[in-house]
Amino acid sequence: MQSDTLIIIPTYNESRNISKMIPVLMQLDNLQTDVLVVDDGSPDGTADVVRGFQKEYEGRVHLITRAGKLGLGTAYVEGFRFALGKSYSFICEMDADFSHDPADVPRLVKAVRSGEADLAIGSRYHNGISIINWPLSRLILSYSANVYARTITGMNVFDTTAGFKCFHRRVLEAIDLGRIKSNGYSFQIELHYRAFKKGFRIKEVSVIFRERTEGVSKMSKAIVLEAIWMVWALKLRSLVGKL
Repeated sequence: MQSDTLIIIPTYNESRNISKMIPVLMQLDNLQTDVLVVDDGSPDGTADVVRGFQKEYEGRVHLITRAGKLGLGTAYVEGFRFALGKSYSFICEMDADFSHDPADVPRLVKAVRSGEADLAIGSRYHNGISIINWPLSRLILSYSANVYARTITGMNVFDTTAGFKCFHRRVLEAIDLGRIKSNGYSFQIELHYRAFKKGFRIKEVSVIFRERTEGVSKMSKAIVLEAIWMVWALKLRSLVGKL
């Protein structure tokens, strides 16, 4: 029987991490969840690993394969459309690399299922700074980017760039996914802002973020630059009624 909860995981060259992540998610305490992996044509065989789990966990593991590296934002949008086409009520985002602790997923889902929030964000900055093994330069960049985005947009969200969260499906139904413009980490800012402007209740749930131990980070200068201008674009679109 299909779960009411779906976790969407975008991947590119994450075969080693996803081979460990899926079994953990299949055995979460107090939560049965399905998993959707959106793979951008990983040459390391990530999709083949997922296909193996589809046989082991029949009906609970799903896979979308794409022709190439098309980006984080478009991967999640494709995943959201998949989720909305099914009967999932709670739709989660997380990374494959264990920087997001799978044990925190039930906490995020509970915050939405209980009615406390329409969107629960796994926040690195809600209760101080909860990040392990980041170099100081990366931490300063991330923290400053969040202050910058929060100041410009007016959102009462400390971790605007968080990629670990749970939506109630009504949030994604209310957002015109076809109008989402960003594709890097600014995609997360845009999602939060659109939910904020729609008046949905947003709750930050403090989590500990750990730097990946396997694989390569997808952060780049282009992603940083996109985030810098995207917050202004979002604010301006909102002011002229074209968000």
